[in-house]
Amino acid sequence: MRILLTGGGTMGHLSPMVAVVETIRKIAKEDLKEPVEFMLISSDSKFIDAIIKETQVPYKIIITGKLRRYGSIQNFIDIFKIPIGFLQSLYYVFFYMPDVIFSKGGSVSFPVVLAGWLYRVPIIIHESDSVAGLSNKILSKLAKRVAISFKEVEEYFNSKKVVFTGNPIRNLVEAGDTERAKKTFVLNKDKPVILIMGGSQGSRNINNLILEILPELLGKYQLIHQCGFYNYDEIKNKIEKMNIPNLEDYHLFPFFEERIADAYAVSDLIISRAGANTIAEIMAVGKPSILIPLSTAASDHQTKNAFVIAKTGAAVLLGENNLTPHLLLNDVNNLFSNHLKMIEMMRAAKQQSHPEAAHKIAEEIIKIVR
Repeated sequence: MRILLTGGGTMGHLSPMVAVVETIRKIAKEDLKEPVEFMLISSDSKFIDAIIKETQVPYKIIITGKLRRYGSIQNFIDIFKIPIGFLQSLYYVFFYMPDVIFSKGGSVSFPVVLAGWLYRVPIIIHESDSVAGLSNKILSKLAKRVAISFKEVEEYFNSKKVVFTGNPIRNLVEAGDTERAKKTFVLNKDKPVILIMGGSQGSRNINNLILEILPELLGKYQLIHQCGFYNYDEIKNKIEKMNIPNLEDYHLFPFFEERIADAYAVSDLIISRAGANTIAEIMAVGKPSILIPLSTAASDHQTKNAFVIAKTGAAVLLGENNLTPHLLLNDVNNLFSNHLKMIEMMRAAKQQSHPEAAHKIAEEIIKIVR
């Protein structure tokens, strides 16, 4: 069985694909009587090599233009990229000739799925967010099955094709160890731990908010801060110029990779963007969270994701545009002063998790091939 994976080069797309690969390999080892092969077609990314190291899935990189809802000079430039990416996709799909294509969406998946459809390869797509992406809305017409993570997104697709699965997460996410984390992150037992994340690429806005109130935060809490590859040097330089007490309680990282599991395990509160994959991981580990959606995300999907979760009581939603550093600090302090509220948020988070998501998608993929 040959399975072709496609999606963008962010962890929001790559991480769920890893979860599906892990699950299919497990099913193949236990139940299937044939070998399973995978190949990934994606865009160039810092995270691709990490995925390859983790899964040993061969990959191809293609050039692709982005589909946008608004006009810009970049749209004009991308007109010339789109046919190149499509020709590359035709070539790679033909010579790999998969039994099924699993698409996570995004602009890179568009030419790959279209090429697969022309070759009559069955297609299953997965929509992670509570509002459908433009590529997935179009490509769903070519797909045999549409897996969704939020029930609110079903209205965008043909209901006969839709299966609710939730968002798949990697096995390692729930494999964190609190005691190991305390040693590896050099944490003390006297202060609560706040984990701060801005998505796999980091968030300059969240980073700046945290720096503004860092002295106040470190007076009460320990911070584990994933700031993003491109922001790390800038943040590090700013910290070095600040005369901050308790700086030994601040732990800065560009990106966690496997250590994210221990960071989740040891954290008492998570401050994060509201990408679907990040939300799924936070719900899986059952942690209280403050979600600060990216205000410029396409179709404002992060705000809609966060709103769905906040309605359940699992998270606090703070809008980015009107958020001040001390408003964030006030919300953090209020949560830690209300132990019962934190327990209720933990319980609500666990109720929103979908541990069977990867298995459901794996079963749909196998079913389509058979």
